[in-house]
Amino acid sequence: MFVPIIGDLTVLNVLVFIIGLIILWVLVSIPVYFAAKIVTSGEASLGDAMFATLFGSLAYVGTLFIMGYALSPLLGSGTYALALIIAFVAWLGVFKASFKTGWLNALAITLIAILVFAAIAFLFGALLDVMVPAPFFPRF
Repeated sequence: MFVPIIGDLTVLNVLVFIIGLIILWVLVSIPVYFAAKIVTSGEASLGDAMFATLFGSLAYVGTLFIMGYALSPLLGSGTYALALIIAFVAWLGVFKASFKTGWLNALAITLIAILVFAAIAFLFGALLDVMVPAPFFPRF
């Protein structure tokens, strides 16, 4: 099979990268889906969660870029800290619109999604016997 090469970048590498991004997108959407199901009393769908994770990420990165890089020469070095806060609010806004909830419910979805993601990560780590480096565990 002929695969055109552009430096070290091949079509196969790009294809694997794109497939990996899609798999990652689906995996990250699952905790958001479960959290939204809890908060919205079962009215959320996986499509809503996938929409929220995709466009929430784009809103976050876009806001962070515009605020952090484009406005920092005008507003100074404190712009990046402000950009993080505004980008998070933009992400919450996407969650609010996606799941048709209020601001507090959007915040609850994000917090529950973080907890669900951490629980799933811990479970997979325990099942797959993933080692955590010793410096992360303090000795008493």
